[in-house]
This record gives sequence, C-alpha cells and structure tokens, in this order.
Amino acid sequence: MRELKVGDKVYNVKQDGFADFARYSFSEVVELTKTLAILKNGIRLYNQPRVSYIMEDVGYCVSRQKGVHWHLVSLQAIRKAQIENQKIKVHDWFEAKEFTLEEKHIIYKEFQKSEEPF
Repeated sequence: MRELKVGDKVYNVKQDGFADFARYSFSEVVELTKTLAILKNGIRLYNQPRVSYIMEDVGYCVSRQKGVHWHLVSLQAIRKAQIENQKIKVHDWFEAKEFTLEEKHIIYKEFQKSEEPF
C-alpha cells in the first residue's frame, strides 16, 4: 500500500441500488498537500491508503466521506467500465427508441432464430 503521487490515475464506482448500473468515474491526481490528494475533477482524497473491500484491496477515502473510496486504475477496472458503459448505452437506446411494427417483427424473428436448437 502506497500513498498517491501526482499523475496517478484513480477511479470510483457508484451504484443506486442493486438494480442500477455501476457507473465508473475516472480522474487523475494533480496536486498533493500534506494530507490530501486533489484530483483533476476537484475531489479531495485522504492520501492514506486503507483496506477496502468495495472494488479493490486498497482504497483512498474521500475527504469528509470516509465510506466513499477511490482506487488506483487497473486494466480490469477499465474493462469492467467498458462493459458497464456498453450496457448503459444499450439500455438507454431501447428506452428512447419507439419501434415500428415492422421493426418489432424483425426483432421477433431474430429472437426466434436464436431460440432454435442447432
């Protein structure tokens, strides 16, 4: 476990309930004070690593919000964020789209094809 340095990339994940999507935020450490690491997006983290069981083994608490942790970016975190962002994009598209009867037939036929045994 190490303290943050200027240039470190960090991320946070928020989720409103179990049915909501995980929403990833990424930022970078741009300034250090005696006790804080200030991120590019203005968030201040205590620059003291803590054991965290939220997303990674080590987390950095948000100043005045000890239950909110940011973590060092990893390839696994980036990949999970990409997958989650794709889910959100698909969900939002279906929510906004109003299908014509013809489009509904096409979708129905595609689902019927995928249900047929090989």
